Amino acid sequence: MSFDAEGFLKNVSTQAGVYRMYDAQQKLIYVGKAKNLKKRLSSYFQRSENTLKTQALVAKIAQIDVTITASEVEALLLESNLIKQHRPRYNILFKDDKTYPYVYISGHDYPRIKAYRGATPKQGQLFGPYPNMSAVRETMHVLHKVFLLRQCEDSVFAHRSRPCLQYQIKRCSAPCVGHISQEDYQRDVDHVRAFLKGKSPEILSQLKTAMQQASDDMQFEQAAHLRDQISALQQLQAQQSMQIQQAVDADVLAHARWSGHDVVVVLYVRGGRVLGSKPFFPKVRDTPEVTDLVTAFMSQQYVNSSVVPAELIVPCAPEASLVAAMQAQHPHCQIKTQVRSTRAKWQAMALMNAEQAVQSHVAAQQKVSERLAALQQALDLPELPKRIECFDISHTMGEATVASCVVFDEKGIAKQQYRRFNIENIQAGDDYAAMRQVLLRRYQRQVKENQTLPDIVLIDGGKGQLNQAQAVMAELDLPYILLVGVAKGPTRKSGMEQLWVPNKSLPIDLPVNHAARHVIQHIRDEAHRFAIAGHRAKRQKQRGQGTLTDLPGVGSKRRQAILHHFGSWDAARQASVSEIAKVPGISATLAKQIMACLETY
Repeated sequence: MSFDAEGFLKNVSTQAGVYRMYDAQQKLIYVGKAKNLKKRLSSYFQRSENTLKTQALVAKIAQIDVTITASEVEALLLESNLIKQHRPRYNILFKDDKTYPYVYISGHDYPRIKAYRGATPKQGQLFGPYPNMSAVRETMHVLHKVFLLRQCEDSVFAHRSRPCLQYQIKRCSAPCVGHISQEDYQRDVDHVRAFLKGKSPEILSQLKTAMQQASDDMQFEQAAHLRDQISALQQLQAQQSMQIQQAVDADVLAHARWSGHDVVVVLYVRGGRVLGSKPFFPKVRDTPEVTDLVTAFMSQQYVNSSVVPAELIVPCAPEASLVAAMQAQHPHCQIKTQVRSTRAKWQAMALMNAEQAVQSHVAAQQKVSERLAALQQALDLPELPKRIECFDISHTMGEATVASCVVFDEKGIAKQQYRRFNIENIQAGDDYAAMRQVLLRRYQRQVKENQTLPDIVLIDGGKGQLNQAQAVMAELDLPYILLVGVAKGPTRKSGMEQLWVPNKSLPIDLPVNHAARHVIQHIRDEAHRFAIAGHRAKRQKQRGQGTLTDLPGVGSKRRQAILHHFGSWDAARQASVSEIAKVPGISATLAKQIMACLETY
């Protein structure tokens, strides 16, 4: 039954608001805003020159809901929230901003500094965002080396009786045992805050004055320490390119298009220092206008964000409603399109990074297509495979068995679709039973929920594992999925694997330099890595949970109290009997038994 557009449009309001389009399965496929809802919605059904994307969207519409708002600005805010929440298929979508990493300074008497990713904390202060975790770690390395702030968890900090290794290698001033006064430690914290805000010249001036004073007072060790701090900061300043004297926080946006692909790159400037850049590739089904892309990006990344820089330097003027929304939500933020001097150099750098990113992206996509075409030819497939899933099993002598499933599609490795499976209720070390269990669990759910099924399933193993997979697929009535066993060859060397397929008595041996072999190796190695990582995490967790489980008088609450008191089982193992006895609910006698038990792990 087609959508009755004429009847619907008769009753649509002419006020500002948001409209939501649904398909026949009641799935939200598009969210839009309008200053005049009736006029905007009518355009979908009246314009013969609509793009292919719009035509495809209109063909799927089964229902439209509208929400009237007081203004176009309120409509934009609601639209932004709905897009972030539901991520409709036909909207321009970018990666969510919640994954940005920051440098975090806690709000304690002796603040801790660490890399942070997640929701805004209630206490402490965030500095950033940074383009990636590598940039955060690089900054943290300098800060730990120069200012010696603590890195440890609060539970560890509260129960240290002697300095840790970080103090020995001169990466911490050991406030946990009183090797530095709270006043001096707070001064270092203030210096870190100033550094992260781009006030390096002020810090250098203060440090030079303090060094001279320490030298005059004949405190030569303190003077030498301050000299090393000054040297490290000066070296860091020399490495910073295009630094501006003012402590400016800015995000510089640039757009580039290549072979029908778009990218928006953000160059991050904090405290006048360029921290790096990050590309964002939108999910679009046609070629949108640059203004639409920039508006969509800013709407999703900044309108409802809690952390927005003082300046947004953009390649073109966004929609007026977005500008109004930004002014209402973030009055401190200035949106600039025409810039000069250093800011123009930042803009040029962002554009250069955007062009490089989109060209690399297109080249990678073309390489994936070539590899899939080679795989189609090698396996004699009627069509190009669009989705490949690979499974691997990992355990240590049957302990903590974990199965991995990695996915490879037309865009390459799809990490967001990876899955791990905890294998239970099988005989320890039975890889065949483990493979059967993971395949059943995976594809029973895929069939039940009508999810996309793969064209090829790669099994890390030979004919035995392949037979298990065949039995599962027959049981689930999925014979059309091609199964391929990836087995080690006679020499058992990497790169010499053999491919086993059903109903063939001999394996397929591809040349070492064959593109199909490369893609299979890539997927198989990724499944192996993902399985091992999951197995090690599960094994460590099980061994940690198993600590003290056999000791009479120590139940889950006392184990939790011990872990909370010391912060980790490693810290508890290093504690003395008297320290263990300080844990609430632990007597001196029980503390001796606990210490003896901990020493066995």
